Amino acid sequence: MLDTRIRLGAVASLSAALLLGNAAAARAGTSAPVPDGPAPSAPALPTTSAPSHGDAPTPTLSASPAAGSSASVTPVPTADGDWTARDAIRFWTPERLAAATDPSGRTAPPKNLAAARQQGSATGITAQHFKGIKSVGTIFTTGAGVKGHRCSASVVRSDGHNLILTAGHCVGAQSMFVPMYDHTKSAAQQPNGVWAVDKWFRDKRYASDKSKNSDLDYAFASLKPNGRKNVQDVVGANTLARTPGYANRATVIGYPKIAHNPQDQAVRCPDVSTTALSGYYQMQINCGGMWGGVSGGPWFSKLDAAGSTGTIIGNVGGFMQGGPDVPQTDHRYNEISYSPLYGDRFFKLYADAQKGRNPDNGPYQQPRLPYTMGTGSAWKHARLMASGDFNGNGHSDMIVVWDDGETTLYNSDGKGRFTGEQRLLGKNGTWRHAVTITAGDFTGSNRFDLLVRWTDGEVTLYGDVGTKGLNWAGTQMIKPNDLWKDATGIAAGRFGSSRYVTDLIVRWTDGEVTLYTNVSAGTFGQEHELKGKNDTWRGATLLTAGEYSGSAKWDLMVRWTDGELDTYAGTGTSGLGKEQRVLAKNDLWKHDTVMTTGDFTGNGRTDDLVIRWADGETTMYTDTRAARLGSEATLVHAACC
Repeated sequence: MLDTRIRLGAVASLSAALLLGNAAAARAGTSAPVPDGPAPSAPALPTTSAPSHGDAPTPTLSASPAAGSSASVTPVPTADGDWTARDAIRFWTPERLAAATDPSGRTAPPKNLAAARQQGSATGITAQHFKGIKSVGTIFTTGAGVKGHRCSASVVRSDGHNLILTAGHCVGAQSMFVPMYDHTKSAAQQPNGVWAVDKWFRDKRYASDKSKNSDLDYAFASLKPNGRKNVQDVVGANTLARTPGYANRATVIGYPKIAHNPQDQAVRCPDVSTTALSGYYQMQINCGGMWGGVSGGPWFSKLDAAGSTGTIIGNVGGFMQGGPDVPQTDHRYNEISYSPLYGDRFFKLYADAQKGRNPDNGPYQQPRLPYTMGTGSAWKHARLMASGDFNGNGHSDMIVVWDDGETTLYNSDGKGRFTGEQRLLGKNGTWRHAVTITAGDFTGSNRFDLLVRWTDGEVTLYGDVGTKGLNWAGTQMIKPNDLWKDATGIAAGRFGSSRYVTDLIVRWTDGEVTLYTNVSAGTFGQEHELKGKNDTWRGATLLTAGEYSGSAKWDLMVRWTDGELDTYAGTGTSGLGKEQRVLAKNDLWKHDTVMTTGDFTGNGRTDDLVIRWADGETTMYTDTRAARLGSEATLVHAACC
């Protein structure tokens, strides 16, 4: 994310502040402890490739690899062979840092920055400033026109105790690594020292664009000893692990540029959900505040008890250098971050980097992609959803009816994620006429059944759809009729029974609300009027039901036309129950297009709310309660690119 999302901000970051320590020493009549001799001159800049998005290019270093090697390792140019930590300290004088400029000409935040900060993240998750951890730091580069901390990196375990991990687009000449960077200290006074890069190791097939080769946006660098010590011996090291798949929990750490980070501190997105970047061997997160400079920052699946090292399963990078191809004015510009998945090719590069050798990885063939629920563009067409234990596995799965009549069963893992899908029906004309669906155990088989109301008023029950599918006539509950054409919203639940989901609440077009208890194949059981004809309930746009209040019986949830969200705890034959406000009227929830509730986390309670938004984003709120939404997790990101 170095370039596409101003992941290069104003370069004054190690900038004025980094060497305030040296300036203070000068005022005190002392100098920072640097070796004797003249400071090195500014290095000659290496050749560069064309900019990928109108910003700083990824450097293509001019030195050739060792004889007999391929080009998959990009060593530091020959002229950098004597580049050391002492040279870096000497080079990064306060004057040089103060004069450093961003190669894209961005020396100040964009005009809309204040508005962007006020807006925050659409998901409500925003990166937190903190002091950082010892094994993660910044990369300073003097080559390719870049002078300042342009990327983030982490120390990883290696035989030589000298290896860091970052993004492939962060490779640059005459670089230094500053672990747990402190902007109030000079280069010479950094608490954990500074370390000169010796060699870079990057897959030769990497491309900083929209191609599949952006899957390879990772790189290693070996560091020269700082005095007599290697970096791992000073700050510790992290373990690298294969990325389990698209769906993970991760803590992401990086150092944004000062243009968007006046504090010039590390930020972290703690314990966020990762989802697929569809079509790529990459995952993504939604977390606001991930501006320029976080590229290469590690994605931890876990941290040790002290929080100083952990297990890394990704790094900021990938498609368009780690962020969506949208204008800076779009809030997604600093919210959506990508990472490559770590597979065989990554670990081959890791092994070769430890040996200091130049591997020939050959052409890139994208691995078989892990399962993904697809893109926001596709999910805009998810028209109806219903949840229930269709497979008899003790937790809910989800059925989706699409605009073209295709109907799909999504299997969940009982841990808040979906692991696969089963096509129940292909594209067809009949199911385009399904107006509303809901699911319950109406046939008494301990597996959920699907109830469908059609455009002509007919109501059909499909029993045990997890095993029988939908390619059969089903049981006709009501013949085509005018009355049930007015059944606008239907939600199944356990309102009269304390054991089985055999009840239905129906909201009619005139605002009447009716409860049917003990519904079974061929009959609607007993009818109970909960609300007579009224104007208020005409504004009840969406209905779902679940165990939000924690009682043995279910509660009704209603989303109103003005975006208000309410639950009715204790809904039953005697009435709707106690109304509780979840959200006051608002504009955001007017875009809640489809909603359903299931037991997707396997806690034995149907309290996980799934929302499909108008832009295709699909969100799960786990453990939702009668008066508040649960923890938010993004299942499908809105289409942006």
